[in-house]
Amino acid sequence: MNAQDKTFYITTPIYYPSGKFHIGTAYTTVASDAMARYKRLRGYDVRFLTGMDEHGQKIQEKAQEAGMEPQAYVDEIAEASKKTWATMNISYDDFIQTTEKRHTQAVEKIFKKFLDNGDIYKGEYEGLYCTPCESFFTETQLDEGNCPDCGRPVHKVKEESYFFNMKKYADRLLDYYENNVEFIEPESRKNEMINNFIKPGLEDLSVSRTSFDWGIHVPGDAKHVIYVWVDALTNYITSLGYMSDDDSLFKKYWPADVHVVGKDIVRFHTIYWPIFLMALDLPLPKKVFAHGFIMMKDGKMSKSKGNVVYPEMLVEKYGLDATRYFLLRELPFGQDGVFSPESFVERTNFDLANDLGNLLNRTVSMINKYFGGQIPVKQGEPTQFDSTLQQFAKEAIEKYELNMEKMQFSIVLGELWSLVSRTNKYIDETQPWVLAKDEATKAQLASVMTNLAESLRQIATLIQPFMPNSPKEIMEQLGLTEIYLEWDKLGKFNVIPEGTQVISTGVPIFPRLDVDEEVAYIREKMRGSVMTSQEEAKEEPEEEQTEEISIDDFFKVDLRVATVLECEAIPKADKLLKLQLDLGYEKRQVVSGIAKHYKPEELIGKKVIVVANLKPVKLRGELSQGMILAGEKDGFLTLATVDEKLENGAQVK
Repeated sequence: MNAQDKTFYITTPIYYPSGKFHIGTAYTTVASDAMARYKRLRGYDVRFLTGMDEHGQKIQEKAQEAGMEPQAYVDEIAEASKKTWATMNISYDDFIQTTEKRHTQAVEKIFKKFLDNGDIYKGEYEGLYCTPCESFFTETQLDEGNCPDCGRPVHKVKEESYFFNMKKYADRLLDYYENNVEFIEPESRKNEMINNFIKPGLEDLSVSRTSFDWGIHVPGDAKHVIYVWVDALTNYITSLGYMSDDDSLFKKYWPADVHVVGKDIVRFHTIYWPIFLMALDLPLPKKVFAHGFIMMKDGKMSKSKGNVVYPEMLVEKYGLDATRYFLLRELPFGQDGVFSPESFVERTNFDLANDLGNLLNRTVSMINKYFGGQIPVKQGEPTQFDSTLQQFAKEAIEKYELNMEKMQFSIVLGELWSLVSRTNKYIDETQPWVLAKDEATKAQLASVMTNLAESLRQIATLIQPFMPNSPKEIMEQLGLTEIYLEWDKLGKFNVIPEGTQVISTGVPIFPRLDVDEEVAYIREKMRGSVMTSQEEAKEEPEEEQTEEISIDDFFKVDLRVATVLECEAIPKADKLLKLQLDLGYEKRQVVSGIAKHYKPEELIGKKVIVVANLKPVKLRGELSQGMILAGEKDGFLTLATVDEKLENGAQVK
């Protein structure tokens, strides 16, 4: 098969422009990039898509908060995201914004086709809606009354809507699952979709809204805006020119080989999206791979906790390759993984500086010392360890290829580093410093140097999908050009031309890090992720005039039951007490102005009501992550409490 005939189409989700991208978003994109680079190395014609999902109520509200027009708001974030991907050296072929004409015009045609085919009908929707996720849910799908995806409260919405007839395709979707066992990976995600959403009864999907206007309007019914998932998911085909005058890319690359998504949007990509494609009579993607989340030791990344890590910070300080390597080596793709400053520094020191960097330094130094800087003749006399090294490399490459196809990146890098370790062991086995002492073993020494150089060349070839810069640096020190990084030269130990001059830079490609110093640096940067506006918040907010609110406004307030674990006064703050609260799912600190009404010891063990989704602020230098409710009359204040039977974390409605 010619290279032109082997196509590979891979996509990331199109990201929501809600703020600066952290390493969780970078994780998805770097993983997709590694797969795209690997396929290019193997001779595939690759199409790699990423982009931005720019319509919807949440974006309209955020733009208003920022005092900007929605289009200007999303364009600004799109440019910032492109800069982030440039920093991460992401090799995407297309970046789509769903506000582009190529997309909006195609979506209008797709929606009309659904209408013409009878897949969409108009009705009235009354359901439970999560604004942050822009998703509707049934009572049975909720998680303790909250959104099953983000955990936030849902609220009832009633409005005229167009509906997509999902029930019509439910059996066909199950059949597809059964006949295409690798469609959803990991398999646990498929079981979740079947048991939680399809078997209980697939509800028809609301596909339009009338409560906002930032989006693509329904053809012929302008008061309706096409709902986010019809708009967003179809980017995977509109970016290829589907429903346009030139659909050559669509004909060439569709169906997608893999959609890479986070586990929180599996439902949309494995239920809604396949059904939309069935309704369009189009082939379904070959695979949807849902990876886990990057967690911190204290839970999810959160600006209020001061534990957010941005990729630019790691790249600027430690380099692109160290950052990309850590993300794909430390975290098993498909499962949740934990980031910590300690693990990042340790991976950099042990894997990159000690193992790979040291292997390169030792090899170049010995070629310089024993052979005047020239890689010696290939016909050296083999040592008893040569064949085992070469066989190990052959098997490592086979395992690498097998696991790359499965997108098991951490396993791939584990196999690759076993080759790095085996090559280091080869030095200890052959003891070049001993061979160099005897002219009779000079031919064996030549064989050892050649095998080391060839091993490094193969390692450099194999790390290319993950670490774009290091392979070039390794080649430069070996005196080789990038042509020696071609895939078809793998597994061979006689590729490097005799007499190639190595170049010793004297600077390690991965400098060893001071653990304590760098851990402290990363922690400080993480603390700096807390918004400045929070740090500078007023100690006591000004009183506002009472005004009427809608029921939707009320449902935005997340009230939770909590138990006071600890309580203490804040020095030099007569009104304030600092409380440690148990919310069931997490512990929080809240600062409350109740010191004149309660002694600290009186509050320990009390069940209180907490506003759990209040933006954190600092009061007298102490972080307050919420507010406890109290009533006041005639100067007397009493905390609002609840029955002891209510569990911590229960929502107050």
